[in-house]
Amino acid sequence: MKQANPMLERLQEVLPQIAANAEKAEELRQMPQENVDLLKSIRLHHSFLPKAYGGLEISLPEFTNCIAALSGACCSTAWAFSLLCTHNHQLALFSKETQDDVWGKNNNTTACSSIAPIGKYEETDGGVLFTGNMTWSSGSDHAEWALVGFNRMVGNVKVYCFAAIPQADYEIIDDWYSTGVKGSGTKTLKIEQVFVPEHRISAAKGMMQGHSKGAGLYPDSLIFNTPYRPYFASGFAAMALGTAERMIEIYTEYNKRRIRAYTGAAVSASIPALTRLAEASHQVKAARCFLEATWLDHKEHGERKEYPNQETLTNWRTNQAYAIKMCTQATDRLWKGLGASNWMSNREAQRVWRDNQITAAHAYTDYDVCAQILGRELMGLEPDPGLL
Repeated sequence: MKQANPMLERLQEVLPQIAANAEKAEELRQMPQENVDLLKSIRLHHSFLPKAYGGLEISLPEFTNCIAALSGACCSTAWAFSLLCTHNHQLALFSKETQDDVWGKNNNTTACSSIAPIGKYEETDGGVLFTGNMTWSSGSDHAEWALVGFNRMVGNVKVYCFAAIPQADYEIIDDWYSTGVKGSGTKTLKIEQVFVPEHRISAAKGMMQGHSKGAGLYPDSLIFNTPYRPYFASGFAAMALGTAERMIEIYTEYNKRRIRAYTGAAVSASIPALTRLAEASHQVKAARCFLEATWLDHKEHGERKEYPNQETLTNWRTNQAYAIKMCTQATDRLWKGLGASNWMSNREAQRVWRDNQITAAHAYTDYDVCAQILGRELMGLEPDPGLL
């Protein structure tokens, strides 16, 4: 029996307008402000905001089901906005001073990110001077802060860290020209010799293992006694699922009325059309079941305040990558049976197909990488540091 999801119920009320803005998002190459306002009006951005700052702290399954639904309306908006939401979970593992800096005066503040450790730094009194052209920062036009990655030498050890930097200290480079999620505004942040105080720096390992600077701040929380990365990455799988489910709807509706131009034959009763639909439907339903079971395991670990071991983390990540693979295969199968007219740029089907395919291209969801990670775990081999 499905549990109630009040946030999903509120989301359903604004989805029609967000869907109507999908082409506008692609034209703008970023989320329309109206979409952001609608999603903030239902407080989706407060999903992972600590209750201490007026947040909701909803469970991961509740959130991911919202992102799947949002993706069916506009995957570009889902991509960017989901990251603005999940970065709140990451920020809640930073120091209390950082959280006060970000949310102390305005709890509607959100953060974008560029978390690959490509930033450069110089040590200075009280912190670091940060420099870098930080790429792949989705939703950056609508964020007031940014979380950026760099490798910091602590003694002789390289430590993967994140720095929290306010919008006033970076420039957004308008360079997002993409085939997939065109409207996500995934731009570059130009940062030059910006001072980052020590309290706004946090190590990734601590955020994964329960000893970050913010560890213990929320002992009664069901979501913050958990590692950050599974929350950060969960949206990609939800987007693959939501776009695949939407493609099934598009394919079904279109082929019910489709007549072949040269023969006059109805497509709806043709064996290839039926078998494509049946297999895709089974595949996507299986992906949903697999994802829901995985997200529930995330939730239950948080409720027990139990940090996952390496085997569990491996399963969480690779389960989602495999579910994405199933969703992209199903979507591709249907796309190939939709005919030439759906290649027109104003057709929803081609946009949904493009957006679905990019969900498998993220570094965290690359199944070639994930299969190696799981294979090593199953063989009892040590993790390969060359595999993210």
